[in-house]
Amino acid sequence: MAEIAPNPELLPSLGRLARGLSALFWGLPAMLIICSETARADFLQPEGIIPAILANGLLLFGLIQMSDFQKQERPWRNALDRAKLLAIVNLGLCPFFYWQNRMPDEFYFVATIFVFILSSLLLLFNLNVVIRQLGAMLPDETLRHETRDFTSFNRWMIVLWFVFVAASIVATHYNLQSHFDEARWEWIVRLAVAIMLFMGLSPLAITMALIWKTKEVIFNGVFGARH
Repeated sequence: MAEIAPNPELLPSLGRLARGLSALFWGLPAMLIICSETARADFLQPEGIIPAILANGLLLFGLIQMSDFQKQERPWRNALDRAKLLAIVNLGLCPFFYWQNRMPDEFYFVATIFVFILSSLLLLFNLNVVIRQLGAMLPDETLRHETRDFTSFNRWMIVLWFVFVAASIVATHYNLQSHFDEARWEWIVRLAVAIMLFMGLSPLAITMALIWKTKEVIFNGVFGARH
């Protein structure tokens, strides 16, 4: 592999880039687990909104750390700025998980959580754009091909998730449940939930794998160049 850091001036930005990728790698599952547990469980209630803010703040911190790398590359900067904007939106919406747990009948809180879910999926979509742009700038041909192929797959899966949710809303609006008996409808609902989870969690898992692979490429390039 060609050297990633041919001059000393690039090393600090590469260090912050690797730190940002690590924050994204741990922040993505932390956001999912902590926010969902804050909404439905009681063991996080003594901490209030702090765990959700820390988890979402970790994602924003990671994106900010990555901002110093290759500032002159406009596609990279634009993708990173979009991701940071969505991370800021999530940071502002995440306290509603705690408030919805405290007042579950409040429609406004439930609607805000739905907006958070949509924003999170858009954030995941844009993170894949960020990873693809980053992979294109790093001198590793294997990583470049992997990021191009898998980020395209992830984005299509997220688009299909939105289509599937829209179809589910239409089915509910037109009361398609009346055309099925109760047992069959319950089976359909369970299948729909399983499909939604698969289309949502598989891009998350692949994104985390790509983030880790990219971080390893940076480490190998930097420390390999020093030996």
